[in-house]
This record gives sequence, C-alpha cells and structure tokens, in this order.
Amino acid sequence: MKRRLFIFGLGYTAGYIANRLEPAGWEVVSTGRDGTLSFDDEGNVRMALADADHVLSSVPPGSEGLDPVLERYGDALAAKALSYLSSTGVYGDAEGAWVDESAPTGTGRRVARADADAAWLGRGARVYRLPGIYGPGRSIFERLAEGRAHRIDLPGQVFSRVHVEDIAAGVIAGLDAAPGAYNLADDEPCSQNRLVEEACALLGIAPPPMQSLEAANLSPMARSFYAENRRVANGKARRALGWQPRYPSFREGLRALRPR
Repeated sequence: MKRRLFIFGLGYTAGYIANRLEPAGWEVVSTGRDGTLSFDDEGNVRMALADADHVLSSVPPGSEGLDPVLERYGDALAAKALSYLSSTGVYGDAEGAWVDESAPTGTGRRVARADADAAWLGRGARVYRLPGIYGPGRSIFERLAEGRAHRIDLPGQVFSRVHVEDIAAGVIAGLDAAPGAYNLADDEPCSQNRLVEEACALLGIAPPPMQSLEAANLSPMARSFYAENRRVANGKARRALGWQPRYPSFREGLRALRPR
C-alpha cells in the first residue's frame, strides 16, 4: 500500500524531499508555490490530510509570529506523524561556539521561528533545524555571477551550511524516527570569506575585495545573518537517524555545483 505524505509549502527544499519519495512509492499532495492544492482550499486540504500518513511543513511563521499551518489546520493533525523544517536561527548568537539540540532557543533574532519550533515539538513532531541551505541554482556561484558575493572583514565569524540533498536525506531518514529536534548541518562550519575564496579558486578567478560590513551595503536581511555567530553540531542526527551527509563540507558541495 502506498504511503501518503502531505506537504505544506512545496518550495525549493521540500521539493527535493518529494522528488526522492515519489519514485520510492510515496503519494505526495502539497500546497505552496509548486504544490497541487491551494493552502486556502480548506475542503480539499482537509480531505487530503485525512488520508495522509505523514505531514511535513516548511511554512515559516507569519508576520504576526503565528504558525499559519497550526493556526488553520492544527486540529486536523492529531494522530499524524509530523515533520517541520525549522532554522538553526532559533539558537541565537553563540559567539562562535558549537550548539546542539540541547542549547536554549528563542534568544536570537528568530523569536517567531523559535515559538513555531516549540509549538511543533509540543505536538510530537520531528523538527529539523537547518542552517544556510545551498544547492543547484542557489549557491555562491550564482551570487558570484550576479556580482552579489562579498568578503566581509569580521575575524572569527563562521556559519554552518547544509546541501539541500542532505536535508532531503535527513528528513527521509527521520520519517519513522522518534519525535524531537534534529540539527541537519554539515561537519565544517566556516566563514563566508572561506566559501567565496574556495568558489573563486574553482572558477580560476580573483575573489572580491575584503570590505567592512558597512561598506558592503548589504540588505537588512543579509546583514542580520552577521549578527549571530555559531557552529551547529550534527551528532544527534548521525546517531539517531543514521544520517550520513553526502556533502560533509562546503568543499564537496562546491565541487559538485561548479559550473561546467
């Protein structure tokens, strides 16, 4: 018998999950940019939810800080196996230290996300906390081509990342796992500068000049990423899910994505 997955928010990352499950015999119904149903089509959404074995949400909190899926369809999720794509931004600033799933949440700029994360955990979901996501069509190579790549003079600043294919592998490995939070991040956090330099070396071009944060003229959202500094540990996902990232560092990921 086919297993059925309902996805709230079929976008870039959730699309990779669906594309791996459908050939494995899963039936996938979804809302979102690339979905099969409108989020507001309540009758058909509820009908599809009733038949679903597992529900995955990648929908972020709304402008008022509320989770739109739980607000509208929370009553239809009882007794369902649940997964939620969250963010490692829930940990806030760790001044470059390592954080795992036992670290406190809700102290950083992503307060609404932390509240949604806690709400899904409270419902017994598998909550996947994701750092910077990259993959085909969404990598440093595109930013270099568009002139949007920067090297910022902030010694000690590091970021964690994860390839979108490794997210899909982790979520699928966790479909029947115990509820709880899982960090899906690669093994080697590094500065954005190191990432840019590695990509430029692969392309055989000079890296962009080093700039101060002020001189880079970043968007408010891009600038906000530099306000927090942490390394994200993935040991729990490796142990509990048997997850083995295909791209354990940015180096393997960039080599796979390098334009030909």
